[in-house]
Amino acid sequence: MRCEQLAIDADPRGLARELRALVPTGASVSEPVAEIIARVRSGGDEALLGYTRRFDLAGAQPAGSLKATAQELDAALERLDPAVRRGLERAIENVAAVAKAGLRDDRAVSLGGHEVVLREAPVERAAIYVPGGRAPYPSTVVMGVVTARVAGVAQVVICTPPGPRGEADHTVLAACRLAGASTVYRMGGAQAIAALAYGTETVAAVDTIVGPGNLYVQEAKRQVSGEVGIDGFAGPSDLMAIAVPDADPVALALDLLAQAEHGPGTIVVGVSTSTELLAALAARIAGSPDTGAVARLVRAQDAQEALALAQEFAPEHLELMGAEAEALAQRATRAGCVFVGAAGATAFGDYIAGSNHILPTGGAARFASGLSAAHFRRRFTEVRVRADARELAELAAPVARAEGFELHARSMEARVRDNGEP
Repeated sequence: MRCEQLAIDADPRGLARELRALVPTGASVSEPVAEIIARVRSGGDEALLGYTRRFDLAGAQPAGSLKATAQELDAALERLDPAVRRGLERAIENVAAVAKAGLRDDRAVSLGGHEVVLREAPVERAAIYVPGGRAPYPSTVVMGVVTARVAGVAQVVICTPPGPRGEADHTVLAACRLAGASTVYRMGGAQAIAALAYGTETVAAVDTIVGPGNLYVQEAKRQVSGEVGIDGFAGPSDLMAIAVPDADPVALALDLLAQAEHGPGTIVVGVSTSTELLAALAARIAGSPDTGAVARLVRAQDAQEALALAQEFAPEHLELMGAEAEALAQRATRAGCVFVGAAGATAFGDYIAGSNHILPTGGAARFASGLSAAHFRRRFTEVRVRADARELAELAAPVARAEGFELHARSMEARVRDNGEP
């Protein structure tokens, strides 16, 4: 795999932009995605199946219906490799434990004569997009379904692209059964996102769509986000690893190459103060197969400059290896997930650590968060004015009138009687 070496040259923000410009964004596929969404919205199943034949089946007819049956899920679970099942079951336990830690009870704020209650409630139907182009992703089933279930979602839907013969991967189907998915659809791409957002004759519309995918999938999520909730942009993967001279170059090279397995659109960046470490990484990366991912190595003057670059790049995954780099962990605030220490391979987060691997990409970690129960729950408030509303009315009515809303003022004043009782 080709790998260039760069230097920060006292301009972390400029280099971060240069690195981001190496891979395409969702804007590059905006027009074809809009066309797909419009056709599925108006054409329903017919358009959805047409795109499935075109993009997934090389023109062939689907082998079965869009929806996988319960018998298919059971059969997939029966044929699942026992070792894979044990790994998925432990991942389910760990992801559930971390997701539960993020739940919050209703909180009441007493403000004298009235009370405001902060409440949360799950959405009714949520969908998890599980990629299937380059490889099956049963791990994404776990990340999405388990988190949605912990959040209290009643109907958890999976959609995953069918293979060339029209069948969904049996490992993915088995994971759906283990994790507790309600419905599984054999569909993928922007057309699947459109079907989930607007519904078709076969596909019921959902309230929230989450999950990773290629640029078409993520751009489709963005375009339907006014119709449904989304988790954010979780597109082609990226990793930045900051390593100081005492870091293990073999393990670090493996981490970069592992993330590069995700293929085109992926970017992996190694940052170090050590020219020797960067040379060792370059040799190992250059001798690896070309996956289509972009790899870059960056020379930093010191750990502080390396951290400044990471903060500007806002990586999906950030690794900190070596004592001086690990000491930066508390100051690393703009990353989807931070992995600290020589043993903290990003791959653990992808599968079994319990942290969620559905993370913001493309620099969105500046403002977005990794998938959690909060993505499946609505936050709203409940107001109870229990006692004398006079003070509230007297204070708020002038503000309403200053805005030109006389009836707002009068509606509050109507709650106050002459004797001071509401």
